[in-house]
Amino acid sequence: MRRRVMSMLAGAALAASALLGTGPAAAATPPPEFGNDWHDPVTAAPPVPKPHTKSCEVTVAEAQFRDFTPYRGDYAPPEKCGKGDWGKVVLRLDGKVKGRQYDRLGYLRIGGVEVFRTSTPQPSVDGITWSVEKDVTRYSDTLARAQQVEMLIGNVVNETYTGIIDVKVKLTFYQQPKAAAAARETPDRIIPLGEGATGATLTTPRNSERVVAEVYATGSGGGCEEYWYLTVPDAAPYSCKADNGPYREVQVKVDGRLAGIAAPFPTVWTGGWSNPFLWYVIPGPRAFDIKPIEYDLTPFVGTLNDGRPHRVEVSVVGVPEAQTGWSTPVNVLVWQDEKSDHVTGGLTRHKEGDLANKSTYTPGSGDEAHRLDTEGGHRLSVSGYVNTSHGRVATTVTRTLANTSVHRWTDGESTDALKATWTDRETVTTGRRATRTDRTYTMDGTTTLGAGDRLRTAISLGDRAEKVTERGGRRTGWSVLDDRYDGDATYTANVPRDQRHAVGTSRERYRLVGDTGCYDRTLSTVQGTLTEDRRRC
Repeated sequence: MRRRVMSMLAGAALAASALLGTGPAAAATPPPEFGNDWHDPVTAAPPVPKPHTKSCEVTVAEAQFRDFTPYRGDYAPPEKCGKGDWGKVVLRLDGKVKGRQYDRLGYLRIGGVEVFRTSTPQPSVDGITWSVEKDVTRYSDTLARAQQVEMLIGNVVNETYTGIIDVKVKLTFYQQPKAAAAARETPDRIIPLGEGATGATLTTPRNSERVVAEVYATGSGGGCEEYWYLTVPDAAPYSCKADNGPYREVQVKVDGRLAGIAAPFPTVWTGGWSNPFLWYVIPGPRAFDIKPIEYDLTPFVGTLNDGRPHRVEVSVVGVPEAQTGWSTPVNVLVWQDEKSDHVTGGLTRHKEGDLANKSTYTPGSGDEAHRLDTEGGHRLSVSGYVNTSHGRVATTVTRTLANTSVHRWTDGESTDALKATWTDRETVTTGRRATRTDRTYTMDGTTTLGAGDRLRTAISLGDRAEKVTERGGRRTGWSVLDDRYDGDATYTANVPRDQRHAVGTSRERYRLVGDTGCYDRTLSTVQGTLTEDRRRC
């Protein structure tokens, strides 16, 4: 039952970047139930900080999406505000849609480089508008030249699904502040590899000294991989199957050798968990901000710099053979040694731990729920060195993944519950500098279909990252990001929209603290009305 409701309501989704919204706290008395309209989508995430310098604006795409025909156009950098050495480049999408529509997937590529990935909110009858910002300064090398643009938000419009997705995307370029010191954070080259699952060849400049791959990995597309964290082995009686259960891991290989591992973020789209009323105003973490997974491949630079093409592949552990649903576009970011024609080096250590993935099924009976306990994890440590114009530099990348989950469901899936935690701990040591990032993702939700087809979902989601940078054993930087969503919504399923009698609350608190400052914002809603917008810092 639950999967049938989910397939009716969830649609497919992918995502973009920090959603804007500063609306005032709404009326003190929310409506008794959801109506035909609600507050425009908003998240508690901070806007992109911008320098107080001269700016120039360029429209990149303007389109209405009715089907799966991509928008194609031309891009040219601004004539003023610098020539690729911008202090900041900010992408902004403004969108509107009304009627009835699922959440939909989207991407924006400039010169073949995926710079933005997005999903859409689900509209009201009267219509909604939303805005999304993303810092795209890291793509300055691509943006410094005229390029082809491709954008797609795949959509279906017919007599039932009437929502036409109308969007405009702009880039704002900010001049570099005069007093700004030269920074090496922006890569010198961006090399797009397309969909990593199919494999591609990479030829780096021979004077590369640092290489990072970013993968926009998302399980989506409307099938079971959209809810990969709920899949079960064949032996268990559940509607979404995967041979080895719900453990997923995104791997990058160079010439067939494992080069990076990561835990995918368990995104919940705006139709997720069978209940769009949870997400109409406040989406779950990252639902409108798909961050690419980053892999530091610098230990492999000595190999990559030999002037030959090298095969780069991305795969997702746990996906059943021939199963579709994952998208893994890859960009390769390259920093070059401008004083060298050829940077040599070598891989000195490669240690891969055993991949752990165990799911234990306990049958239920009658009112006793079926249960699946899953434990998985992996560890990889890679070291290498490069001989640069400023000396030999050694880099070690160590990453440790772990996942535990307990999935319970009753016969017919009228009750379906998951409690899960994912950890992704990474340390990158380059010379005397070490950066440790500890990521923790959590999900604790239950959907119940009760009397009168009243469907209730209560869920909590967490996205946390702690980052510490040290030089010579002394801390030089730190930050803690903690984004938490809590929601509870109920409606009558299997009836027209105006007969659902939906009620629901949602709340998000986004906190970011560190040596650069403090940001702390809380949003709350009742029946689609924004009832709280509180800032603590």
